[in-house]
Amino acid sequence: MHPPASTGACFSSFQAVGLSPSSGGPPSRRSRERRAYQLALAGGVAGVVAVVGFILAAVGVMGFGIPFIAVIIAVVCGLLFRRTVS
Repeated sequence: MHPPASTGACFSSFQAVGLSPSSGGPPSRRSRERRAYQLALAGGVAGVVAVVGFILAAVGVMGFGIPFIAVIIAVVCGLLFRRTVS
């Protein structure tokens, strides 16, 4: 059998994971390139979904909700892309 553990002892050795990088410095060139690529890819896919969705919504196959959300995502990705590469 296992010995009884105290309530706080098993979690005291773990560090809290934050959203900021541990070094605190600016991101490396490779990480910026990767982020820019991912943002361009996500923005492009969202743009295609928006265009196809608006066409299907205009024909009456589906509503305008999904294309509208896709446009918002594409715009946010575009703005974050510009901020990443500048």
